[in-house]
Amino acid sequence: MRVRFRVRLPSPLPIAPGTVIHELAALLRRLPPSCGPVRLIGIDGHAGSGKSTFAGRLSRALDDAPVLRLDDISGHDELFDWTGRLLTQVIEPLSRGNTAHYALYDWHARRFGPPRPLAPAPVILVEGVGAGRRALRPRLAHLLWMELARDEAWARGRARDGEEQREFWDGWVRAEREHFAEDPSRPFADLLVRQGAEGYEAVPGPAGARRAGGPHQIVTHGD
Repeated sequence: MRVRFRVRLPSPLPIAPGTVIHELAALLRRLPPSCGPVRLIGIDGHAGSGKSTFAGRLSRALDDAPVLRLDDISGHDELFDWTGRLLTQVIEPLSRGNTAHYALYDWHARRFGPPRPLAPAPVILVEGVGAGRRALRPRLAHLLWMELARDEAWARGRARDGEEQREFWDGWVRAEREHFAEDPSRPFADLLVRQGAEGYEAVPGPAGARRAGGPHQIVTHGD
């Protein structure tokens, strides 16, 4: 058996109370802190899988919880080589209960700008490809994986960004393949999040199923 939360999300209307987003928000609030006073929640998945949209909706359900977008700390020359900067600028200060300051990358100017503050909050969402990498997992209270096949996700991303980004996407696809081959996230996901015509559905991921005693154990929201 598996946990199921279903909801109809009539975009672009506001999310109604009692939906999967709010059920999930309640679950995340109950988790113990994982990075100092913060419950750090990773939202990972292939590029184009809907992470940003989902993170925005979940943030609103968490009373506008901060969202750290990994696109803001990566860059053209460091698509995935940003672990040290994330740990130094963000994770270490938050783990001490201090406000973090991280340099924001400008994808048009191709350079980092002034530091942006990120104060400790009860829940902070870390959204982006690689949010579940092994260097970050020990600090995560929960890891969510957007469950969409990579080819479908990449096709959505290419369609979204248009022909002018074709060369960038060619390089991105190669880099993402290499990243997940060496440092996969999905096997460590607590929940898999799927979006369909009727809304989102969240089911236990590989890590969540293992902790629950296997994929056939009955798990409910109350549990």
